[in-house]
Amino acid sequence: MATHLTGPVASEITRRLIAALDPTHLTVRDDSAMHRGHAGHDPRGESHFSVEIVSPHFAGQNRVQRQRAVNAALADLLADRVHALSIKARAPGE
Repeated sequence: MATHLTGPVASEITRRLIAALDPTHLTVRDDSAMHRGHAGHDPRGESHFSVEIVSPHFAGQNRVQRQRAVNAALADLLADRVHALSIKARAPGE
């Protein structure tokens, strides 16, 4: 499973998604550096992320349901620490 960890927030995102969705593939990328000077940039870093996740949990779910499942696993991080999260969620074989 690929990850691009840069700090504790990325590690926590990875841990929570593995626990909640048991992915067969997971990539967590910290995109914060690309947003310096933009609205929502946090000088502490780790404020903008991209997630690519493949999970059997997503079988039969539409895009919105999949994104809601990811958001639910990360709810308090999204409310307090993460400003932006890009999600690509697929079921195996898609």
